[in-house]
Amino acid sequence: QVQLVESGGGLVQPGGSLRLSCVASGFTFRSANMYWYRQAPGKARELVAAITSAGTGNYVDAVKDRFIISRDNAKNTVYLQTNSLKPEDTAVYYCRGVYLRQYWGQGTQVTVSS
Repeated sequence: QVQLVESGGGLVQPGGSLRLSCVASGFTFRSANMYWYRQAPGKARELVAAITSAGTGNYVDAVKDRFIISRDNAKNTVYLQTNSLKPEDTAVYYCRGVYLRQYWGQGTQVTVSS
Protein backbone atom coordinates (compact mmCIF):
# COMPACT_ATOMS: atom_id res chain seq x y z
CA GLN A 1 0.00 0.00 0.00
CA VAL A 2 1.48 3.30 -1.13
CA GLN A 3 1.47 6.15 1.35
CA LEU A 4 2.87 9.66 1.41
CA VAL A 5 2.41 11.37 4.77
CA GLU A 6 3.24 15.05 5.14
CA SER A 7 3.85 16.82 8.44
CA GLY A 8 5.45 19.97 9.81
CA GLY A 9 2.90 22.57 8.80
CA GLY A 10 1.47 25.14 11.16
CA LEU A 11 0.99 28.82 11.92
CA VAL A 12 4.06 31.01 11.62
CA GLN A 13 4.69 34.74 11.57
CA PRO A 14 6.01 36.47 8.45
CA GLY A 15 9.75 35.97 8.21
CA GLY A 16 9.58 32.68 10.07
CA SER A 17 10.51 29.16 9.01
CA LEU A 18 8.98 25.71 8.90
CA ARG A 19 10.41 22.35 7.91
CA LEU A 20 7.95 20.15 6.08
CA SER A 21 8.48 16.39 5.89
CA CYS A 22 6.97 13.72 3.67
CA VAL A 23 7.48 10.07 4.58
CA ALA A 24 6.94 7.61 1.75
CA SER A 25 6.15 3.90 1.81
CA GLY A 26 5.01 1.23 -0.61
CA PHE A 27 7.19 2.16 -3.60
CA THR A 28 10.89 2.43 -4.45
CA PHE A 29 11.54 5.85 -2.95
CA ARG A 30 15.22 6.05 -3.88
CA SER A 31 14.31 5.76 -7.58
CA ALA A 32 11.49 8.29 -7.47
CA ASN A 33 11.50 11.95 -8.39
CA MET A 34 9.82 13.85 -5.60
CA TYR A 35 7.89 17.12 -5.66
CA TRP A 36 6.32 19.65 -3.34
CA TYR A 37 3.18 21.46 -4.51
CA ARG A 38 0.93 23.94 -2.79
CA GLN A 39 -2.65 25.08 -3.15
CA ALA A 40 -3.93 28.35 -1.75
CA PRO A 41 -7.65 28.94 -1.19
CA GLY A 42 -9.41 29.59 -4.48
CA LYS A 43 -6.29 28.90 -6.53
CA ALA A 44 -4.98 26.02 -8.59
CA ARG A 45 -2.40 23.64 -7.19
CA GLU A 46 1.09 24.78 -8.20
CA LEU A 47 4.53 23.22 -8.23
CA VAL A 48 6.93 24.63 -5.65
CA ALA A 49 10.04 22.48 -5.80
CA ALA A 50 11.32 19.20 -7.19
CA ILE A 51 14.18 16.86 -6.46
CA THR A 52 15.41 14.11 -8.73
CA SER A 53 16.32 10.61 -7.62
CA ALA A 54 19.95 11.75 -7.86
CA GLY A 55 19.30 14.63 -5.47
CA THR A 56 19.20 17.60 -7.82
CA GLY A 57 16.75 20.26 -6.66
CA ASN A 58 14.80 22.80 -8.68
CA TYR A 59 12.51 25.64 -7.61
CA VAL A 60 9.93 27.97 -8.97
CA ASP A 61 10.96 31.63 -8.97
CA ALA A 62 8.55 32.56 -6.18
CA VAL A 63 10.45 30.44 -3.63
CA LYS A 64 13.96 30.38 -5.04
CA ASP A 65 16.56 31.43 -2.43
CA ARG A 66 13.99 30.92 0.38
CA PHE A 67 13.02 27.23 0.20
CA ILE A 68 15.29 24.19 0.15
CA ILE A 69 14.22 20.72 -0.94
CA SER A 70 16.20 17.70 0.21
CA ARG A 71 15.79 13.95 0.63
CA ASP A 72 17.03 11.18 2.88
CA ASN A 73 16.73 7.88 1.05
CA ALA A 74 17.61 5.92 4.20
CA LYS A 75 14.48 7.36 5.83
CA ASN A 76 12.28 7.40 2.70
CA THR A 77 11.70 11.08 3.43
CA VAL A 78 11.69 14.27 1.42
CA TYR A 79 11.90 17.64 3.16
CA LEU A 80 11.03 21.21 2.31
CA GLN A 81 12.77 23.81 4.44
CA THR A 82 10.76 27.00 4.11
CA ASN A 83 12.47 30.24 5.19
CA SER A 84 11.58 33.93 5.12
CA LEU A 85 7.93 32.98 4.87
CA LYS A 86 5.45 35.48 3.47
CA PRO A 87 1.65 35.67 3.83
CA GLU A 88 1.39 34.65 0.16
CA ASP A 89 3.07 31.33 1.04
CA THR A 90 -0.09 30.37 2.94
CA ALA A 91 -1.43 27.17 1.39
CA VAL A 92 -1.86 23.45 1.82
CA TYR A 93 1.44 21.85 0.86
CA TYR A 94 1.38 18.47 -0.87
CA CYS A 95 4.04 15.90 -1.53
CA ARG A 96 4.07 13.98 -4.83
CA GLY A 97 6.19 11.01 -5.82
CA VAL A 98 6.72 9.69 -9.33
CA TYR A 99 8.10 6.22 -10.03
CA LEU A 100 6.28 4.29 -12.77
CA ARG A 101 3.14 5.94 -11.37
CA GLN A 102 2.43 9.09 -9.43
CA TYR A 103 1.43 9.27 -5.78
CA TRP A 104 0.09 12.13 -3.67
CA GLY A 105 -0.01 12.83 0.03
CA GLN A 106 -2.93 14.33 1.93
CA GLY A 107 -1.28 17.71 2.50
CA THR A 108 -0.20 19.84 5.44
CA GLN A 109 -1.46 23.36 6.11
CA VAL A 110 0.98 26.26 6.26
CA THR A 111 -0.42 29.59 7.46
CA VAL A 112 1.75 32.70 7.50
CA SER A 113 0.15 35.46 9.49
CA SER A 114 0.91 37.97 12.21
